[in-house]
Amino acid sequence: MLNVSDLVVSYGQSQAIHGVSFEARKNETVAVMGRNGMGKTTLFKALMGVLPTKSGQVQIDGADISKEESYRRVAKGVAYVPQGRMIFPTLTVQENLETGLENAKVKEIPEDIYAMFPVLFDMRKRKGGNLSGGQQQQLAIGRALVTNPKVLLLDEPTEGIQPSIIKDIAKALNDIRKLREITIVVSEQVLSFALEVADRMFVIEGGRFVHEAARADIDPARIKQYLSV
Repeated sequence: MLNVSDLVVSYGQSQAIHGVSFEARKNETVAVMGRNGMGKTTLFKALMGVLPTKSGQVQIDGADISKEESYRRVAKGVAYVPQGRMIFPTLTVQENLETGLENAKVKEIPEDIYAMFPVLFDMRKRKGGNLSGGQQQQLAIGRALVTNPKVLLLDEPTEGIQPSIIKDIAKALNDIRKLREITIVVSEQVLSFALEVADRMFVIEGGRFVHEAARADIDPARIKQYLSV
């Protein structure tokens, strides 16, 4: 469903992503693990078209989207939840969800969004800025899902969220995958969360993938070594 080959991303003369290649199949969750500054957010922004790529290819369901603008990538089936959530604090929950429909064919919030995130239904008239961090994260994921994407990119969804809510988000992602049969790619530093959701795990260090393991072969102690400073 998502195929990335030899992706290179630069900031001016400085290369940030060094020829990264990976794939994520339909109805699969892939985690990209790594410490701060190792290239997770840069990689995700490049996949979404927010950052230009120097070379390499990104394909969604067989279609090359490497040169497409971000809004065109949304139309082709990519949704993105940025680090820090980036909801609109002065808009209501319902209005936030509706902003995700700008490029959608149907301008109604899908019923299953509120089924997956009941708290959003209860708070649909409340301003986004009045929600807790965990509720804002659910809102950001819900907003991404209203376009009915094929691939959902989540950049550090557990950042700044209390442990009990992290478990709720892990359950929600697993439910979303069952209900929607979509591909999820998540960047993360919290290993326990990644272990709950990921079928496969990659470790990024210095803009390169340095380790890969399927769920059955994941060695938590080894992953922790990469994540420790």
